[in-house]
Amino acid sequence: MSWLLTLLFRRLPIGWLQLTHSRGRFIAAVSGVAFANLLVFMQLGIMGAMNTSTVAPYSLIRTDIILSSEDGNTLTDAGHIPRARMFQALGVPGVATAMPLYIGNLPFTLEDGSSVSLLSFGVDIAKPGFTSADIAADLDQLSIENTALLDKGTRGMPDFVIKGLEAGTRYSFETGGNTLTTIGTMDIGGGFLADGMLVMSDQTFLRVFPKRSSGAPNHILIQTEDGVSTDTVITRLQAALPGGNLRIQSVEGSADNDLTFMATERPTGIIFGFGVFMGILVGLVIVYQVLSTDVADHLREYATFKAMGYGHRFFLGIVFEEAIILAIFGFVPGLLVSMGLYAGLVAATGLPVAMQVSRAFLVFLGTLIACSLSGAIATRRLANADPADLF
Repeated sequence: MSWLLTLLFRRLPIGWLQLTHSRGRFIAAVSGVAFANLLVFMQLGIMGAMNTSTVAPYSLIRTDIILSSEDGNTLTDAGHIPRARMFQALGVPGVATAMPLYIGNLPFTLEDGSSVSLLSFGVDIAKPGFTSADIAADLDQLSIENTALLDKGTRGMPDFVIKGLEAGTRYSFETGGNTLTTIGTMDIGGGFLADGMLVMSDQTFLRVFPKRSSGAPNHILIQTEDGVSTDTVITRLQAALPGGNLRIQSVEGSADNDLTFMATERPTGIIFGFGVFMGILVGLVIVYQVLSTDVADHLREYATFKAMGYGHRFFLGIVFEEAIILAIFGFVPGLLVSMGLYAGLVAATGLPVAMQVSRAFLVFLGTLIACSLSGAIATRRLANADPADLF
């Protein structure tokens, strides 16, 4: 390694030699940086899973504009909106068609006694254009009473149920005094609010949720006419529809607002964000302690260099060299262990926790910046030191 660093820096790798002079301290420092990376990766991974599961339901629908109640927070945590708003919206220029969307959480108990919660969507099967292509292909089958499509990524669902559905076998279960029969699958996956998802006709939905009214869906989905700007139609809807408890937004804006709400207002998002901050802080403290101790241990040697005429930039170069080495050697094991833990989380919880190249790059960049900042702070004592006072 020394010859490689000598070739790279075109000088003796003083920082590397100082770090590896005490192997125990070097291993402890690398382990500390790796642990800080692990903390950040895990928090970001869970935050990423939360964000992915938050916007996953949007893959079920195809729409341009969503009308919602101001009382709602996200697509799946929504209030009720009068269905009359749909008929009013159909009279607005630029609106091609509209559909009510019903959402509810349906719990049921498996044969082994475990419980599963399914985020259920009630749709108008006469309007397949509002659903994703894989759902639209099976939508006409949902005209049969009490039938549904089951999310094959449902957490806790026995494998034989999913395999049977994929092979054409139906699966029935009891919930709320009704017998629901799943006749096909879709692939969405569980999240933080439910173990999986279920799509059914709006008529089946109203039977399964008897307290819900057909006149009060959770959202109104609107598709615009070809060639008409979504923003233009939103402006027209805002002018035509009664104000008050009504939110009109594009599907992209709705998804962005959902992510913002989950990250800034939900306790889970705030906790995970704070965990990322704590991981960065731990890394800063560890690297600062290592580098400041190293500077203190070699202060006389540095003072000698200083008396010989070497400037502060030279010493910064040495400390930054140490910081970069710690960042690289700490990042690699942190990344590898995180990937293993990600796989364990997916197997245990079914959450969409995955290592992304962009996330790994950002964490590595953040590690380099944090280590360099710690190095800059650690050299403050040396900058103010007088060589004559050190001997």
